[in-house]
Amino acid sequence: MSHFSTLRTKITDAEILKNSLRDLGITVKSEADVRGYNGQRVRADLVAVLEGEYDLGWSRNSDGTFDLIADLWGVAKKHNQTELINSINQKYAVNKTLSEVKQRGLQNANVKLVVQS
Repeated sequence: MSHFSTLRTKITDAEILKNSLRDLGITVKSEADVRGYNGQRVRADLVAVLEGEYDLGWSRNSDGTFDLIADLWGVAKKHNQTELINSINQKYAVNKTLSEVKQRGLQNANVKLVVQS
């Protein structure tokens, strides 16, 4: 029986996700296995290699969004999974916003980003 869960996300940009994970000090692999319970593995497009025996992975859907794939019980043994996933989502949102601003030629614009919880 698989312990992996699949969660829908609004993440659409693999490069920004990779950079966001690296910004958080997380090692990233492409086209790799997500480690789960008892040596179980599942393939994902991007993998955040976490400290311990469990990882987070993202697989692209046909609509361009990514699903998060992980053994959440295992991740929670070593990490606060809610804080970890929230910090990844927040870093992605900031980096995605900054990328959009740069693409629109607003590099010299004064951008104020307010993050609320």
